[in-house]
Amino acid sequence: MESYNTLTQYKVFHTVAVLGNISKAAEKLYISQPAISKSLKQLEETLGVRLFNRNSRGVSLTEEGSLLFKHIHSAFEEISKGEDTLRRITSLGLGTLRISASSTLCKYILLPYLKGFIRENPHIKINIECHSTTRSLELLEAGQTDVGLVGHIPFHHKFTFLSIGYVNYIFTATDSYLCNLRTRGIQTVGEIFENANIMLPDQENISRLHVDNFLASMGLKPQNILEVNNMELLIDFARIDLGVACIISDFIREDLQKQRLMEIPLPAVIPPREIGFAYDETSISSAAVNKFIQYLKKYTKSL
Repeated sequence: MESYNTLTQYKVFHTVAVLGNISKAAEKLYISQPAISKSLKQLEETLGVRLFNRNSRGVSLTEEGSLLFKHIHSAFEEISKGEDTLRRITSLGLGTLRISASSTLCKYILLPYLKGFIRENPHIKINIECHSTTRSLELLEAGQTDVGLVGHIPFHHKFTFLSIGYVNYIFTATDSYLCNLRTRGIQTVGEIFENANIMLPDQENISRLHVDNFLASMGLKPQNILEVNNMELLIDFARIDLGVACIISDFIREDLQKQRLMEIPLPAVIPPREIGFAYDETSISSAAVNKFIQYLKKYTKSL
């Protein structure tokens, strides 16, 4: 409360100094002349100096008052600049939005969302960092990103999760790679997983745990594992006959249709994995972030 009163006194001091007249200052600040005089007197008593010379024509700054005014004037100029910037940000929809997503989800999932959002909010600056789901959630928890495009993790109750659908995993390889396996007498699913190069997301990727749990439930035990840190590389490696890759089927739809890649029949379908946008509802940091979240809610409803 004391700091608020002091700021008010400085505002009164600054206004009187600029206008050189107490009555004009009272009109500008919408307070009475006695209140102005009282505020100035209290400030002078607090500082232990006289700030104004009073005469019939108005008031003028003393030497001490002039010294104080230089500093106060600079401070109020900065406040005014801050207010102008804030008004400009509000009117133009300026601001910064930080998004964290894996490189694959960024390319295949995030871009369509961003396209419409950018069109509606061209002045918002968007920073995108590529990280795994685990890392994205860590950044959210630390307040170092605003929204994460992630795979759903049920035990992360702290964050609001806006689901945008499910992704399906399959194992796939080129027909020529599978032909080479058959030439060696490797034909059954169990034999493929024991003998082929099985290309999987690396251990830091939450998808790996999802797939490993499925393989264990099916009694499938890969012996020759090649770990890859992003799905784009998994797709590229599968296309060049490097092995059997675990890939999200939606991302290779054309490859499957044109039979550039062949799906490996499994004893059961790998359970789909839910993906969506995670954010902390209690700490939305800016109007830009709030706009994006409202856009996401509207976008997902229209799908």
